[in-house]
Amino acid sequence: MDSPWDDAADPQTSTDIEWTKISSEFTTVGYREGITAGKESALQEGFDAGFATVGAPLGREIGFLRGTASALVAFINSSACQHPKKDELLAEARAIATGLAVVRFTDVVPRDLEAEAHAREHLADEDADDDAMDENEDLADKRKMERLEDMLAGLSAEVEAPDKTARPTLDDVHVLEGRLQALNAQLGLVVNRS
Repeated sequence: MDSPWDDAADPQTSTDIEWTKISSEFTTVGYREGITAGKESALQEGFDAGFATVGAPLGREIGFLRGTASALVAFINSSACQHPKKDELLAEARAIATGLAVVRFTDVVPRDLEAEAHAREHLADEDADDDAMDENEDLADKRKMERLEDMLAGLSAEVEAPDKTARPTLDDVHVLEGRLQALNAQLGLVVNRS
C-alpha cells in the first residue's frame, strides 16, 4: 500500500485510508453509545425497583414514626393532655422522638447482596479483600461522610457530643416503634396509618 504522504500516491489509496479511519471511528462511537444507553437503561430499572421496594417504604415508615412521635410530644405538652403522669409520658415521647431523629437511611437500609455478588464476579483482582465488598461503594462513601459529620458535631461547642455507641439499626427502630405504640396505648390514642 502506498503512503498517503507520497506525492505520487494513488488518490484511491487516500480515500480508502480515510474511509477506513472514519468507519472505525463511527463503529467505536456507536459501540460506546450502545454501552452507555444499555447502562443507563439498566441503571434506571435498578433505581426504580430499589426505590419502590426499599427506599420509599423505609422513608415512609421512618417519616411516619417521626411524625407520630412529634405529634405525641406536642399533644402531651399541650393543655389538652390531662394525664396524671404527664411529665413521665412527655419525657418518654421526647426520648422516642430523639431516638428516631438520629436514624439515617444508611443505618437501616438492607445490604444489596445481589449487587455485592455481581461486583465480586467482576473484580479484576481475584485476591481483592472481601471486606471491601461488604457494602455498596456509594453507601460506604455516604457512611464515611456521616461519621465525619458526627465527629465534627462533637467538636462544636453548641451541640452536645454524639454518643460513641454504634449507629441505630432497623432493630432499634422497631424497638422505638414498640415504645411509641405502648405510649399511644397508655394515652388511649389510636393512630391511623391511612
